[in-house]
Formats: sequence, C-alpha cells, structure tokens
Amino acid sequence: MEFDPILVHEWLRRSARRVPQKEALVCGSERWSYRKLDGGSDRLAEVLIDLGIRRQDRVAILTGNRPETVVSLYAALKAGGVFVVLEGNTKARRLQYILENSGAKVLIARTDQAPVIREALAELDSDLQIVWVGAGAAVGEYGDISGVFWDSLFSPLAGGNGETYSVATDRFPRCVDVDLASLIYTSATTGNPKGVMCTHHNMISAARSIIQYLGNEETDIILDALPLSFDYGLYQVLMAVMFRGTVVLEPSFVYIHNVLKRVAEERVTGFPIVPTMVAMLLKMHALDGYDLSALRYLTNTGAALPVQHIRRLRQLLPHVQIFSMFGLTECKRVGYLDPAELDQRPGSVGRAMPNCEVFVVDEKGNEVEPGEVGDLIIRGSNVMQGYWNDPEMTAKVYRPGLYPASRWLRSGDDFRTDEEGFLYFLGRRDDMIKTRGERVSPKEVENVVCEMEDVAEAAVIGVPDEILGQAIKVFVVGRTDGLDEKAVLRHCANRLEPYMVPKYVELVASLPRTAHGKINKRELQAAKGR
Repeated sequence: MEFDPILVHEWLRRSARRVPQKEALVCGSERWSYRKLDGGSDRLAEVLIDLGIRRQDRVAILTGNRPETVVSLYAALKAGGVFVVLEGNTKARRLQYILENSGAKVLIARTDQAPVIREALAELDSDLQIVWVGAGAAVGEYGDISGVFWDSLFSPLAGGNGETYSVATDRFPRCVDVDLASLIYTSATTGNPKGVMCTHHNMISAARSIIQYLGNEETDIILDALPLSFDYGLYQVLMAVMFRGTVVLEPSFVYIHNVLKRVAEERVTGFPIVPTMVAMLLKMHALDGYDLSALRYLTNTGAALPVQHIRRLRQLLPHVQIFSMFGLTECKRVGYLDPAELDQRPGSVGRAMPNCEVFVVDEKGNEVEPGEVGDLIIRGSNVMQGYWNDPEMTAKVYRPGLYPASRWLRSGDDFRTDEEGFLYFLGRRDDMIKTRGERVSPKEVENVVCEMEDVAEAAVIGVPDEILGQAIKVFVVGRTDGLDEKAVLRHCANRLEPYMVPKYVELVASLPRTAHGKINKRELQAAKGR
C-alpha cells in the first residue's frame, strides 16, 4: 500500500514517477515534463547542499514567474531548506530587509537584477551565496558580486541529458512534516514585511482542502498569471503537482489580451483571478474573440468582487463555475462559496472550507449572532505557525486553544454571517471609516458604486474632516468617458444611508496596485492631499 506523501517535494517525486512525460509547466515556448522538473530540482538541490545549505536554512528566490522559480523552490525543499519566493521586481530596500530578516544563505536571481542586488548587498552583513540565471555579461559589470551560473549547473558535463541527472539523492536530508517549508512575506499594515512561517503539513493540508472543493483532476490545466511570491499564485503550482495537472505560467496579467489568448491556445480549464483582472475583462465588453470553451472554473480571492462584477461575469461566461473565496496568507484559505449558491448569495464568500473551522466573534471572543459584525477567527491545520522572528506580532494575532495545535488565528477582518451561516466580508478593521459617529465599511460603498454601468472599479478611503471626523472619498475608474462625479453622488444618495454617502468623488484613469494586484489604499491615502 502506498501512502500519500507528507512533504511538499515528495508530491513532485510521486507525480514524476507516475506521469513522467506529462507536461508539468508551460512557460512561453518552454515545456517542462514532470520528469524534467523532478530531475532539474534534484540537480539544483545537490548544488545547494554543496553551497552550504543545511536543514531549515533559507533559500531566497528572485527569478519571477519562470520555470527556474519552480525548480528552485522544490530544490530548496529537497536540500532540507526553506524557500522564500520574492516578487521578481522587488526593490533593493525590501530585498535587503527580507534577506537580512530571513537569514537567507543562498539567493537565486537573474543576471539582469544585478544592480538591485548590488544595492541590497551594500547594506547587508552576510556571506550570501548567489546562483545567477541568465547570461553572465550583466554580472560581469559588477565584479564584486560573485556566484555560480545556472547554465553551467545543468550542462551535459553536470551529468544531465535534459531531463534527468546523476544525483546522489542519499545526500538529501531526512525531514518531517513539522519542518518549515516556506516563509511567505506579506506587507504589514505598518512597518516592514512579515514572514509567515509555513510547515510542510500546513501547506499540504491547505492544498488538499482547496483541491477537494475545486474538484481538481489530472486533466486540469491551470493558467497562473499571479506572482509566485503571492500565496495565491504559488499554490496553483503546489496543487497542480499534487493532482498531476499542468500549469501555464504567465509573467503577469497586465496584458489581459495575451492572457486570454493563452487560455484559449492551451485549452485552460482553471483560471485564478483577482478583482483587477475582472475589471480588465469587463472593460473588454465581449469575449467573443477568444475560445474559452474548455474553461471550467474561475476562482477569486485576495479581495471580494463587487456583486455587479460577479453578475457581469456570469453573463459573459455562463458555462464557467465561479468560486468566490476568502483567505489570508496566515492560513492560506478560509472559505469558499459553492458556485451553485452564487446567484442567491453573490455578496458572500461562503462557508469554511474542508478541515477548517471559523467563527465571527466580539472583542471578548464570544460568537456573535447572525447579522452582527465581529472579527473572523480561524482554526485548522491550514493555520500557519506565526511570523518569523516576530513573537510579539505572533502573540497579537494568535489566540491560544486547549493545546498548541488548536490555536485560533485572528483575521483582523470585519465579518458577519447570515442565518444559514454564510460569511460576508465587510473589510479590514484598519480600513473601517468612522464618520458622523458611525462605522462604515468601504466594501459596502464600493459595491454600490460598482453597480453603475459606467464604473469599472472603485476604491473608498476615509480622509480627515474637522466636522465628520472622517469623510468618505471614492476613487472611480470609468468604463467610458461619460461618467461624472455628480452622477456617482446621485447614485450613492439613492442607495446608501446618508452617513455612508461619499463627500468626495475623484475620477481616475487607474488605481495604484500592489505587486499582487490588490488596490494599494495606502498609496491613495498618501496621495489624497496632492
């Protein structure tokens, strides 16, 4: 009898054994079989061990949405290490902080990133080893940055035939499922990014639950245009390897036409999206130019979709299941809405996913009644271990249970439930606007504004006001040139309580984004006075 693997990289080994020639990754013109991905990560794992990586050492990966990133993260795990995937366009200041905070011993990066790396290393007191991906000329201009070159590691001289390598796998350390597998750095409300500690058990448990409710099968082909530094993008790869699917990796979702063309060409069945991508889709008005007949499902998380956007998606893609979901990096995923419930409850993010428990509680930790607003708390094996090198923040976010593994994660998000237990996301507690003595959810106002036919996107913030405490301001991206501020205000006045009606409306061409595609409200706050 064969039991399921308990370590993340063991799933790759099993898939390579069962379907060696099946495509695991498609990226541009490159097509990687499971055998090639497994063999390549074996070879790199051996190199990492030679570079000094030992069990639970951290390996930082800066290569972006490329096959090398996937090879590198599995290699780090096989070497007993902990992978840290960074966004490919990470700036020097953030890179320096994460390298220092994580204590990374090896950095895998592209040669064209040499200037940023040099700037980051200038402030870093570390004997960091670098594996360079790409031509060496760019690095040669910075002679003080040494390292080894990726291509030389995978040459025929290294014992490879393009898919397998002569590797002494007995050098790979024995690990257990409570070992850390990854640090996923997420932006903090204030200060520096936080490294969420994820064990093998955490990551496999979360992935299993998601695969279960999505109904993934070996025939699924997933298009992943989300950054692999973003847990939503990363798990598309980890899950596909577990169910032996194929991932079509795209560098970004900025050029939505190219992404849709790829969906059609590769006969994609699963397409993870974020609200930004939906806004781009809806601006296109029609999708008749793309053959999306193979598409089985869309998933959305990161931020809840406006109800009107869900309805428009349903009209554009009536044959596609849409999964509205909610999650946090600290637990990967919380809940999902069964697509069969979407028309009846378009504003809901569903119920807890398999093997996860959630409650909406008051400040004392007592469960609130349906309809009342409270903090969402989560328990399950998907709840990660806390924040790397930050016990104080970990203590603030986690509530003790009866025993260590039963800790509760405090989301910091305002939620309510209906009488049947379906969850409704109202907004981050830090984002709630206090105006005229009332608390206003930006999400509620944004939903109403997005009901307008001419609105593509909206973002609401609070701005200081001597009389109101905070005034509501909405930034609006139009689908046409016919939209004006007064029309937005009239629409809101007809549909919202008086205290929820924005005082200010600003029409903008686009909204600022984080690297993960979320609306950057901190940038909007900083720009409000300009």
